[in-house]
Amino acid sequence: MDIRKIKKLIELVQASDITELEIKEGEESIRLCRQVSCSPKTQTPGVTLASETETETETQASQTEFEEETLLRSPMVGTFYLSPAVDAAPLVKLGQRVEQGEPVCIIEAMKMMNQIQAPHAGVVTALLCQSGDGVEFDQPLMVIE
Repeated sequence: MDIRKIKKLIELVQASDITELEIKEGEESIRLCRQVSCSPKTQTPGVTLASETETETETQASQTEFEEETLLRSPMVGTFYLSPAVDAAPLVKLGQRVEQGEPVCIIEAMKMMNQIQAPHAGVVTALLCQSGDGVEFDQPLMVIE
């Protein structure tokens, strides 16, 4: 998606009463959210910057091409975690070698912690989500080459 289109979408969201907008074009998607203040005349100056940064990051991530067979995709909707507990070490790190069937992350769905296993052996070359991120079904989580 073109950065000019993204900026135009940000302006449209700010000018309207909507608080969230999500658009999908092919494999690319963009989601804009804004906080609603108590008084309509007061607007947080950081909203635009946060939205632009978020959309630019999402656009860059969607433009980065990975081979389909190297992507670990989410099997469910939920919350992504790299470690089993807040104070525990992450299950995987960038550059770490993993074996097929080895747990690499956790997705919490309906208050159940589901361990996600590596579909094949390889090296973790990219983490596409951060702990605490909400993930959708079939969303790429990490790259294992």
